[in-house]
Amino acid sequence: QVQLVESGGGLVQAGDSLRLSCATSGRTASSYHMGWFRQAPGKEREFVAAINWSGIHRVYADSVKGRFTISRDNAKNTVYLQMNSLKPDDTAVYYCAADPSRYTTSVGRYAYWGQGTQVTVSS
Repeated sequence: QVQLVESGGGLVQAGDSLRLSCATSGRTASSYHMGWFRQAPGKEREFVAAINWSGIHRVYADSVKGRFTISRDNAKNTVYLQMNSLKPDDTAVYYCAADPSRYTTSVGRYAYWGQGTQVTVSS
């Protein structure tokens, strides 16, 4: 079992930056593939970024490519999402997710989820 706790959300202005953190617990958490997803009001949850267990492989949604960076520190059991040049369209609840066997962009294939952290970007 893996527990995930997101933090770092907040209210910022367009063009600002935020760094989200996802602290994981569990003996094998550092071996899990991790993803970030987001859900805006009235919309489905969508993929943002994913990183494999070692950190070598990363993939991004086109909408955030070049602005967001996913990384992980396995010694700290933490995954990060650095978000730069934020836009009002980035406003959403951001969730981190973990899976022991799948490195994927598919929201339905992650076994574990955090509770989410709100990011609001004002224009």
